[in-house]
Amino acid sequence: MTSGREATVRQDAQGIGGGTETAADGGPPAGDGLSRRTLRTEMLLVLALSLGASAVSSLISFIGSLTRPGGLKHQAATLNASHAPGRPWLDLAWQVFGIATALVPVLLVAHLLTREGAGMRSIGFDRTRPGPDVARGALVAAAIGGTGLLFYLAARAAGFNLTVVPENLPDVWWRIPVLIGSAVQNAVLEEVVVVGYLLRRLGQLGWTPTAALAASALLRGSYHLYQGVGGLIGNMVMGVVFVLLYRRWGRVGPLVAAHALIDTVAFVGYALLAGKVGWLPTA
Repeated sequence: MTSGREATVRQDAQGIGGGTETAADGGPPAGDGLSRRTLRTEMLLVLALSLGASAVSSLISFIGSLTRPGGLKHQAATLNASHAPGRPWLDLAWQVFGIATALVPVLLVAHLLTREGAGMRSIGFDRTRPGPDVARGALVAAAIGGTGLLFYLAARAAGFNLTVVPENLPDVWWRIPVLIGSAVQNAVLEEVVVVGYLLRRLGQLGWTPTAALAASALLRGSYHLYQGVGGLIGNMVMGVVFVLLYRRWGRVGPLVAAHALIDTVAFVGYALLAGKVGWLPTA
C-alpha cells in the first residue's frame, strides 16, 4: 500500500524528464494564499509525523543490522508482529490501535487539503471511480507483485537483504482480518502521503517534476531500508513507477488499490504458506 482522482485533476501527463507538470503535481504555485514557507513547514511536519520519521527509524535499524554479526540474510525483519503473545484479545486491541493511529497523518493531510480549498479529490482519493481504480490497481499489482518477489529472493540470496517475515501473529480468528487491515492501512498512508500530498506540495514549492519524482521515490525506498539494500532499491523503483502512473491517471486511487493487493497477498500468502513450501524463506 483508495479511490478516485481524475475528476478535478486532469492536465497533461508528465514523464520522468520534464515537460508540462500535471495538476496532480501541483495546483497553484504557492497554494491559495499560503506562503511557500508555510507550505514547506507544513510538509516537513506531516513527514516528521509519518513516513519521514519511519525513514529515520529504518536507517537506524539498518545500521544496527549491518553491524550485527552473521550477515543480513540470517537476520529477520518482522512486519506484523504479535504485541501480546498468549493474550489474543489484548493482542487484537494493540493491532487495531496500531492500524488506526497509523492513519492519523492521512486525516491530517485531508484537513490541510480541505483548508486550502482542494480536498482529497484534488489528489484523486475519493469514491468517484471505484471500479476503474480497482481494475487499474489489480493490473499494476499483478505486474509488480511477482517481479518484486523475485527481486527480494535474489537480493536475499546475494546477502543484501534481511529475511522479511510478513507476519508472526497467533493462529486465531482475527489473524487474517488484521493482516488485510494492515495492508490497506499501509497502502492508504503511503500513497496519500508519499505520492498525492508530497507531489502536490513540491509542485507548489516550485520543484521540477523530475526532482519531485526523485524525492518521492527516495523517501519510499528509505523507509523500507530496514529490510536491507534490496528493500531500498526495490521500493525506489516501485516509487518511480507509481509516480509516473499517478501523473498519467491523476489519481491516487489505483495506487492504493495496487498497494493494498500487493501487501494483502504478501501477508496472507505468508500466513498460509510459511513452512509449507521450500522457496519461501522463513526466520
